[in-house]
Amino acid sequence: MAFELNDIELRLQNLIEVHLVKYLPGPNYRDRISRQLAETLRSNLSTKGLKENANVLPHMIQLVVNPAMMSQWQKDPRLMEGLTKIYRLVASEIGVRFDGILSISLVGDPLVEVDDVRVQKANKVAETQDMREESDQDPPGRAAFLIVGGTRVFPLNQAVTNIGRRLDNHLVVDDPRVSRYHAQIRYVRGRFILFDLNSTGGTYINGQRVNQSVLYPGDVISLAGLPIVFGQDNPPPSIHTGDTAPFSQAAGERQTAVLKSTETDDEQT
Repeated sequence: MAFELNDIELRLQNLIEVHLVKYLPGPNYRDRISRQLAETLRSNLSTKGLKENANVLPHMIQLVVNPAMMSQWQKDPRLMEGLTKIYRLVASEIGVRFDGILSISLVGDPLVEVDDVRVQKANKVAETQDMREESDQDPPGRAAFLIVGGTRVFPLNQAVTNIGRRLDNHLVVDDPRVSRYHAQIRYVRGRFILFDLNSTGGTYINGQRVNQSVLYPGDVISLAGLPIVFGQDNPPPSIHTGDTAPFSQAAGERQTAVLKSTETDDEQT
C-alpha cells in the first residue's frame, strides 16, 4: 500500500489535535511539526523494499527550537512523551521501524526563529554537540555497575543499556513510577553517559533533573523517585581535573560534558 505525504501528515495532525494541542506553546506548531515529522517518515518509506535499510529510521529524533522557547516546550513532560508515542504509532502504521528505541529530544538552536520549530534525524547521540561515539559493538573498558533500590547490583557490561518497565529493556524495573522506556546509559569514549528517554517522571542525578549527563562514581540516579547508585572501578578523571569541560547549564538541568581528546583516551581507542 502506497502512503502519500499528505496522508501521513493528516494522520499526525489529527493525533496531535486530539492528544497534544493543549500542551503546545502555540496553535501554529501543530501543522509545522506534523509536516516535518511526516517528511522524515515518508523519506525513508520504500514500497518496494529493495534497499538494505529500507523503512528503517535512526531512533534518535531531535526537535529544534529557539533557546528562548525551551522553557515553554519543557513546561509539561507529557508533550515530548506524547509526540514520541504518536510518531512511533504512525511509523508502525505505515511500516517504518527504527534502529533502536525511539527517542525524541529537545534541542535549542539560536538560528531557529522564535515562532518556528524544526525536526531532524540524529544518527549519533548528541551529534549537534560534536561528541564522537564509540561503536555499540565495543564493550565498556572500565568495570561499572548500578545499585538498584539499595540491594540489587546490575553490571554495566554493554555499550548501550536501556532501562525501563518493559521486559525488552536490559535493566527491567518493575515499578509503576518508571516509564516503559525511561532512560539509557551509553558507554562513550571511556565514559558512561545517562540519557533520559522523555520519561514521564523524569530522570535526576543527585537531585537535579537531567536530559543527559556524564556519570561519576557515587552519583545517585533517581528514576521518578527510584534510587539507583552508579559505581565504577578505576574511573576516568573527574570533571574537576580539566579532562572535561561542561556545557553552559540551562536552568535546573545538568548537561553532558564535551569529551575532549586526551592521551589516555587515545590509548584506549
